[in-house]
This record gives sequence, structure tokens and C-alpha cells, in this order.
Amino acid sequence: MRFLSVKFVLIYSVLNTILILCSSSSMQLNHPLTTRLGGNETDRLALLAIKAQIKHDPNQVTSSWNESLHFCLWHGITCSQRHRQRVTKLELRSLALGGSISPHIGNLSFLRVLNLENNSFTHQIPPQIGHLNRLQVLLLKENSLTGTIPANISNCFKLITLHLGENNLVGKISPKLSSLSKLQIFSLQYNNLTGEIPPSLGNLSSMEKFGLGPNYLEGSIPSSLCQLKKVTFFSLAVNRLSGIIPSCIYNLSGIVVFQVLLNQIQGSLPSNLNHAFPNLQDFAISNNQFTGAIPSSISNATNLVNFQCAYNKLTGNVPNLRNLHNLVLFNVDFNNLGSGKLGDMSFVSDLINATRLARLEYGYNKFGGTFPTSIFNLSTNLKTLVIGGNYLHGSIPTGLGNLVNLLVLSLEENNFIGSIPADIGKVLRLGLAFFYSNKLSGSIPSSLGNLTMLNSLYLDENNLNGSIPSSLGECHGLQDLDLSENSLEGKIPQQLLNGLLSLSISLNLSTNQFTGSLPVEIGKLKALGKLDISNNMLSGELPSSLGSCQSLEVLHLQGNFFNGFIPSSMKELRGIQDLDLSRNNFSGDIPQFFEGFRNLENLNLSFNQFWGAVPIDGVFKNASATSVAGNTRLCGGIANFRLPVCKSHGGGLSREMKLMISLVSGFTLLGLAMVLSFFLLCKKMKETKLSTLENSILQVSYATLLKATDGFSSSNLIGVGAFGSVYKGILVDDRVVAVKVLNMLHQGASKSFMAECKALRNIRHRNLVKILTVCSSNDFSGNDFRALVYEFMDNGSLDEWLHPSTRNEEVIEAPKSLSLVQRLNIAIEFIVISSQVINVLLDNDLTGHVSDFGLSRFLSEPTNNVSINQSSSIGIKGSVGYAAPEYGMGSGVSTYGDVYSFGILLLEMFTGKRPTDPMFSDGLNLHYFVKTALPEGVADIADLLVLQGRNINVEEAHTQSMREQKIDGYLTSIFEIGIACSVESPTNRKDISDVASELHTIRGNLLG
Repeated sequence: MRFLSVKFVLIYSVLNTILILCSSSSMQLNHPLTTRLGGNETDRLALLAIKAQIKHDPNQVTSSWNESLHFCLWHGITCSQRHRQRVTKLELRSLALGGSISPHIGNLSFLRVLNLENNSFTHQIPPQIGHLNRLQVLLLKENSLTGTIPANISNCFKLITLHLGENNLVGKISPKLSSLSKLQIFSLQYNNLTGEIPPSLGNLSSMEKFGLGPNYLEGSIPSSLCQLKKVTFFSLAVNRLSGIIPSCIYNLSGIVVFQVLLNQIQGSLPSNLNHAFPNLQDFAISNNQFTGAIPSSISNATNLVNFQCAYNKLTGNVPNLRNLHNLVLFNVDFNNLGSGKLGDMSFVSDLINATRLARLEYGYNKFGGTFPTSIFNLSTNLKTLVIGGNYLHGSIPTGLGNLVNLLVLSLEENNFIGSIPADIGKVLRLGLAFFYSNKLSGSIPSSLGNLTMLNSLYLDENNLNGSIPSSLGECHGLQDLDLSENSLEGKIPQQLLNGLLSLSISLNLSTNQFTGSLPVEIGKLKALGKLDISNNMLSGELPSSLGSCQSLEVLHLQGNFFNGFIPSSMKELRGIQDLDLSRNNFSGDIPQFFEGFRNLENLNLSFNQFWGAVPIDGVFKNASATSVAGNTRLCGGIANFRLPVCKSHGGGLSREMKLMISLVSGFTLLGLAMVLSFFLLCKKMKETKLSTLENSILQVSYATLLKATDGFSSSNLIGVGAFGSVYKGILVDDRVVAVKVLNMLHQGASKSFMAECKALRNIRHRNLVKILTVCSSNDFSGNDFRALVYEFMDNGSLDEWLHPSTRNEEVIEAPKSLSLVQRLNIAIEFIVISSQVINVLLDNDLTGHVSDFGLSRFLSEPTNNVSINQSSSIGIKGSVGYAAPEYGMGSGVSTYGDVYSFGILLLEMFTGKRPTDPMFSDGLNLHYFVKTALPEGVADIADLLVLQGRNINVEEAHTQSMREQKIDGYLTSIFEIGIACSVESPTNRKDISDVASELHTIRGNLLG
């Protein structure tokens, strides 16, 4: 019997082993026996606790985490056979999971790999991860994790990879992490970390990839980092680091990628750069304060792909680049390179063998000589050529047509003479062409009409003559055209206005010799923001069609021979901010509808033939904003105009009636005088009070803003950007404001401040955050201080409402929520403004406002001294995920692109998913995510907060089922609009006027 018992035990053990092997090899095994295969109960309970914290699982990847399967068979779980089936790997990457990471993760004591990257996890990293002393790989990048980095991660002493990049982590880097002696990959990039780089990180002698930027780290680069002998990737880019680079860093011979751009680092580059970094491929030090010459040893860096040294103070000549066959990007913009003499650009011919070269940028230096014809022999892959802002002279030779793939051509602000080569018409993909501020002559080549992808064309400030070629009207994508300050003549071609319906930024024909009348076709430019035809010889009456240009914000007609009355159709120009009709022959009464232009900041009617009474409301209340001088037959208006009092005419009144009026006036004269005196006294006191307040705001000082923000306290910090920080403040009149303080140590900050002031001076729109004033002064240490003061938006950003913040428990318990109707209202509001927004803020009424936007769309005139690549705190920023596909191929900003951006925003507002959501990869994007789900899957893709509101009263829907069906139908219609706006082909996108009409209809039906 004993023998049989032993035999039975052996047979049972064999069967049990077979069952275990079968369960490991078949994921489809679903039998109650599988729940009894052994393993550790602690691991199973920990995994169930982790599942409980996953609040969003659209792909149902954790549906297999149940009692019907052994936990070792659950999706993403790998167990060890050696240790009674303990969990060794938890891999749930790129599955669109949301929620928080459970502290029970620390109970998986045999875990070696934890990979949750590219999801939407929030909250803090649980410090219990520090209990995992067997952990080798920790990948939490590309989530929305907050809080600080737990210092006790240092207890995971076997860690090889630590990647926490692309989250919202704050605080300082703990020096304790230096105990991770086996660490090879250490990346904390794209977070909000502060403080200095701990010198003890130099002890990580096994390090191969070291990335700490972008963050907000400060201080100098510790020399102890020179101990990272095995490092190949070294990036401290986009921080606030200062001082010099320790010389021993250049002894790290394994470096392939070296990035310290966008800091405040000083010093010069070592002469033996190539010997220091023999494997160098990417060298990026732009936007710092480096001085000295580019080392000649760079000529032997044969592996070099990207070389970026823009926005520094480098001097001397560019060394020989003949051996850099792999070069793709060479950018030395905005330095002091060159001597202004012939031969400065000999390096260009060295790049002939760089067959992959795509970007060559050496603008705004001191390069002299003539246009280097060797450029025409460069790689046909060249997409960007920037040589503007130098001391080049002579003519532009024929040969541009060889650069068939060129997207950006910048030749402005040199001394070029002669004509524009006709073969420019062969560069069919050209999107931006800048020739302004030269001495070019001759006529505008008709071949420019071949450039159908052209977005911006600047030919201003030259000596061009002849007429505008009608072929220019074939550039159907043109949004910005500047031909001002030349000697052009003839009539404004009707074909130009008929063809350029895409013009939305500016049409500037000022300071030329154009004659004839303003064509009636001007009314077709319905999207145009600025029209300047001043200082020409145009005549006749203004066409009534001008009132159709309802997007106009700037209209300059001064210095011509226009006559007649102001057409009543101009009352439709309600968004106008700057209107100049001076030095013409206009006559008649000043239109009363000018009073109703609430955005109007500058009105110049001087030196015309206007007559009658000057209005007294609206812009006419402000004598500094309105000019009526030189109109000899005007009267009335406010006292500051100093015009004669308008005479009243008796007409046909009888002598008896006049006598009666006189008697009545006599009896009431005393009473009226007393009332009038009292009224004037009150009005004067009120105006004095208002004037005092306005003057105090306009004269806001550094001390005022220092006090308003509690010394620019971190507790009042709203946000931080490349050019400065934004603080919440309270002025002396208890007005709550947002104060944008520019970092004046940042290269280009002063130019950015001037450009932003220039743009914001002319911006007035109910959906744009109002700028109250600016401050240009010195702080108490004598340093330059620049700030802009905006109206404060109480309800924060639209992004926070669509993607509720989880930074504290109070917000978690009561997340912000927008109803279906509220989202529709916001969407309809934003049809009237550019969709290329950077930040949408909401006021008390949940009305949307834009606090950052494309600068070129609002500039009152071109900023010629700012490069197309210059950073600006409000520059053109096609936000990632919202920018139209054609922008990635070099196309400029367009109305088609605006429609695309609006479509993506619409899909985001009703799905609750950002276009940059980690789930969108491998060809899947927000557009196709929605498209493939319609119509049956509308409830699966809609934001849960919207679906929870399906119990609102909708027409005659009496049951819950009927209500849900109707809401789903409206959501389907909204999603179809978003899809139609965001198709890949620009010309196939839905017309924005149709979008507005359909959204209004949906809202009307929704509200019954």
C-alpha cells in the first residue's frame, strides 16, 4: 500500500506539471483547474488592486484579469517558473489606460520589469516602488504623472533603465538616485523639475543615455558629470542652466548626441571638438551666450548630421565643411560670424557633397560678398535656405530653379540689386519667400504665378516697378502679400483680387504709384485681416463691396485721392481696430456708425472735406485715438477737438413762436443753469476719477507689479514658458490680472517683447484675452524689466475642463465638467477666430478666450527685423496634434489649416481625447479613431462627462432610451462635422460657413 501511495503521489505530480505547462502555452485555457495552479496569493491580490485603480480601459485589456484564469495568464503579466510563479514582468504599454498607479505595486516583490509607458496614468508615482529591489527596468514615460520623484527609488539598486520623461513631475532631483550604480538609461526629459543638477549623479558610471531637459533646472553643469565615461546621449536642453561647460565634459569621447540649447550657458567651444567627440552626430548649443569661433576641427566630424549654433555671439569665419557628407541641418543664424567681405561664404561650396542637406541657415550675421552661386549645386533635398540679414550685394543670379524642393527662401535685408530671377517660378513647392529690404529693381516676374503653394510673399522696401502681374492671382494659397514701398504703377488688377480669395493675413500695396479706383472685387476678400493701400494715387469713390470684408481689423486708405461719401456698407466692419482715411477728399457727414465700432482704437479722418457735427460716443470720446484736423466744415464733438459749436437753424419758425421760446427760456434759465452746473460738476469729478485710474494703469511700474504678485511669489506662478513666466496679481484697485514677465536674459526676448506689443496694440476681439497695459522699466538692481498685464480668466483653460486636473484630491472629487450644450457654445464661439490657438481660457460665463495665437495673423505691419525662425512669445506655433498635415511639408498658415485645426479641436471637445493621446500611434490618429467608430460606436468614443448628461430634456423624448438615442444622433452629427473639417486634403475640407450653420442647427434642435 505504501508503494501504491508513493506511486500515486508521483503520478499526481506529473499530471500537475503537465497542467502547468499547458496553462503556460495556451492563453485560451478557461477551466476552473487553472485557478488552482499555485502561485503567490500576494501577487494575485496586488494585481487586482492595480486593476481597481485603472479607471479608463477603452481596449478592455484588463478584462482577462479575473478568476477564470490564473493571474500568470492575464494580459501583460509574465511569471517566473522558478519561484512558484511569481510575477516578474508587468507590461501594459501604449494601451490608453487611465487612472493612478496603485501603491500595491510594491507587493510584487519579484518584479523585474515595470512598463506602463505611453498611457494616461495620473497622480503621483507611488513610493512603494522603492520596495522592488529586484526591479531592473522602470518605464513610466509619456503619461500625466504628477508630484515629485520618490527618493526611495534609489532602493531599486538593480535598476538599469529609469525613464520618467514626458510627465508633469515637479520638485528637485534627489541626490539619492546616485546610488543606482547599474543605471544605464536615465531620462527625466519633458517635466517641470527645478533646482540644480545633483553633483552625485556623476557616480552613475554605467550611464549611457543621460537626459534632463526640457525642465526648469538651474545652476551650473557639475564637473562631476565628467565621470560618465560611457555616455553616448547627453542632453540638458531647454533649462535655465548658466556658467560654462566644464572642460572635462569634452573628454567624454563616446558622445553621439550633445544638446544644451536654450539655456544661459557662456564660454567658448574647444578647439579640438572633433577629437573630443569623434562619434558626434548631433551638436545643438543654440540660444545661449557662447562666444569665440566655431572650431576648425569640426571639419573632421564626418559623422555629423545636425549642427545648431544659432542665437549666440560667435565670431570669425565658418570653417571648412567639405568632409561633412552626412550633414542634414546647418544653422548658425543670429551670430556675429563673417567680416562683411568677399570670401566669407566659401564654406557653402564645401557642402556640395552633403547630399542629404535639408536646412542651410546662416542669416543675420555679418557675411559679405555676393550671392554664392554654389548654392544652386547643393542637394535637391534642400528645403530651407536662410541668408537674410547679412551684407550681401550684387544681383541674385539665375539658378534658384535648381532647388526644386525648397519650401522657405529668406533673402531679405541685404543689398541685392537687379531683378528677381524668373526661374524662381520653377520652385513649385515654395511656401515662404522673403525678398524685402533690398534694392531690387525691374518688374515682378510673372512666373511667380506658378507657385501655387506660396503662402507668404514679401517684396516690400525695394525699387520694383511696372504693374502687378495678373498671374499672381494664380497663387491660390497666398495668405500674406506685401508689395509696399516700391515704384509699382498702373491699376490694381481685378484678376489679383479674384484669384487671391485665400488672403487672410494682409494685403499691403502701400507707398507705390497705383492709379484708378479700388476694384469692386475687393469685397471678395472676406477673410482679410489687414488692407493697406495708403500713399498711392488711387481715386474715385469707395465701392460698397468693401463692407463685405468683415474680417478686417486694419484698413489704411490714407494719402490717396478718394472722394465721395463713406459707403454705408462699411457699418459691417465691426471688428475694425485701426481705420485711417486721412489725406483724401472724402465728404459728407462723418458716419454715425463709427460710434458703434467697439474695437476701434485709432480713427484718422483728418484732411478731408467732411462737414457737419462730429459724433461724441465710442472712439470719438478719446481725442488721442481720433483725429479730425483739416476738415474746415466740421463742428461740435468733445472739447479737445476745439471745433466751433454747431449752429442751430431757425428754419420756418414764426416770430411769435420764437418769442414764446424766448420767454419760456427766460423763466427756466436760472433753474437750468443750476441743474447744468450740478451735472457738469458731477461729470467732471467722474471723468477726473476715471482719468486718474486710467493713467495709473497705463503708468504701472515695476514696484506696482512686484507688490501685486507678492514679490513674484511662486505661489502666484500660473505658468512658465521659454520667454518668461506668468503670475497672478492683484492691483491697487483690487483688479485681478495675469502678469507676463519676460526673461530678459533669453536671447531675443527684447525683440519678442517689441513684436508682441506691436501685435497686441491692434488686437481687439471678444474672444481674445484683453491686454490691460505693459511695463518697460528697470528692477531695483537696475536690470531691464519687461512685462505685459492681461485680464485674468477665472475659470482657467479649456484644456483643464476637457481633461480635468488631478493635482489634488479636492479636484479629483469634483472634476470640472462641461455639458453638451456648453461645449457646443464654445465650439461655435471659436469659429470666428483662428483655430491655431495655443491656450484657450474661460471667463466667468465659460466664454472662450485665446491667450496666445499666431503672431503673423495679427501684426499691423511686417516686422522686418525679425527672422522667420526667431522665437517669439506669441509667434506662429502650429500646436502639435492640431497643425494641418500640409504644415509638416512646409506649407504656411492657411484658412484650410484653420479649418483642420478647428475640426481636431471639435473632436477633442466631444471625445475628451487629446490629439496627442498616447493611444494614437502606428497610423492611428484622432480623426480616424472617430471616423471608424461612427455611427454605431458613438457612445464608445464620446466623453463620459457628455454621455452622463444624456438625461436632459430634448424635444419629445420621454423615456431614457429615446433621450439617449437623440443625444447620440446629435453627437454623431458633431463628429461628422469634425471629420469633414480634418480630412487630409486641404481643398476637401468643409467650408467654415457651413460648419457654423450646421452647429447652430444642432444647438437649436438640442434646446428645442
